[in-house]
Amino acid sequence: MPKLSPTFLLIVLGCWLFDFHAAMYPLAQPRSALASEPDWNQFRGPTEDGHVSSADLPVRWSETENIRWKTEIPGKAWSSPVVANDLVWLTNATEDGRQLSVVAIDAASGNVRLDRIVFAIAEPMFCHPFNSYASPTPVTDGKRLWVHYGSAGTACLDATSGETIWQRQDILCDHHRGPGSSPILFENLLILTFDGFDRQYVAALDCDTGKTIWETDRSINYGSDDGDFKKAYSTPKVFTHAGRLQLVSPAAVATISYDPRSGQELWTVYHGGYNAAARPLYSHGLVVICTAGGDRLLAVRPEGTGDITETGVAWKFGKSAPTRPSQSVVGDHLFMVNDKGIFSCLDIETGAACWSERHTGRYSASLIEAGGRLYACDEDGNCVVFSANPDGFKILAENSLDAGCMASPAVIENDILIRTTTHLYRIGEH
Repeated sequence: MPKLSPTFLLIVLGCWLFDFHAAMYPLAQPRSALASEPDWNQFRGPTEDGHVSSADLPVRWSETENIRWKTEIPGKAWSSPVVANDLVWLTNATEDGRQLSVVAIDAASGNVRLDRIVFAIAEPMFCHPFNSYASPTPVTDGKRLWVHYGSAGTACLDATSGETIWQRQDILCDHHRGPGSSPILFENLLILTFDGFDRQYVAALDCDTGKTIWETDRSINYGSDDGDFKKAYSTPKVFTHAGRLQLVSPAAVATISYDPRSGQELWTVYHGGYNAAARPLYSHGLVVICTAGGDRLLAVRPEGTGDITETGVAWKFGKSAPTRPSQSVVGDHLFMVNDKGIFSCLDIETGAACWSERHTGRYSASLIEAGGRLYACDEDGNCVVFSANPDGFKILAENSLDAGCMASPAVIENDILIRTTTHLYRIGEH
């Protein structure tokens, strides 16, 4: 038998280790060398506001143009896609809410790599037909994926194998119309929001174990005993202002800022309204909050303690503000589309309207922004691409797919991921 060189043996060992890893972790894929964007890891992406650093996202597409792949997603779920390990992850649900699942799709091919039930629910709560049983968007750190279906269940999964690490089904509220608030990560905490019909609170779990670290009930005077006026669907945001760390969490009637490490309240601003859904923005030293009803849209100086309603509001904007689609800040201006297709631009510091134009469509999806272009996907399958121009509403392209969007778009490399009510698309210029 000929003598084998050390180099040859190292090559053989390396091949064996590669095959062993592939067998043990069948979902894991090598990171693409072309990746130009951080993974879209949560609702509204890594910057939490829909901003994309790439200027090369596609502007035009159709069912026959610039579609890299199109994958059917059975079921009914409005959660947005997230990306980890060259996989696109989605939560999913049957229309009756009895099966709550997770789907992993190969980012390069569009092939379904995993489709497994996370929770089987014998008697689901009522969910309004406009909502779904899997509307909260998952969040990932690249190694783990946290999926959340409101009070029906929360679980931590391995982001390579898809196996469950821990799960909870004892964090409860009566959503009354279905869940909507997405989980977020802060340090080693998974922060959950429950603004239900019967109880309203914010909770933080240990990311590794699922153990509850803190839980704080809302101390809001709702002015009513009717639980319908206490519901909200918003996803909070963590930021530091003037050296103070804050978790700003919009609710019905008011928005509260908490210390994210302890759950202690910092300040409260009352604005009226309920069913708040948009994620707040932090820009130019202001927190932009969007509500349904009440003051509709307001900017708050996140300073002081206690009730800052009289002292903390910088400006209000009631006309043509959205209730569901989250806005985007580009430069010194706030851009938005409301539920009925009115597009607007405001000065972020003063709230003064630069322009407001009625277009077409019904909107629930949040905006994304890239290279001075904004993307607004509607519930009928259309996507308006318009310029982030404070001087006027300028449409760059109008694109159409076969079904509409309740989920917000995501980004992978220089491509857009769009989840319609029937399919997931990867859209990119070839």
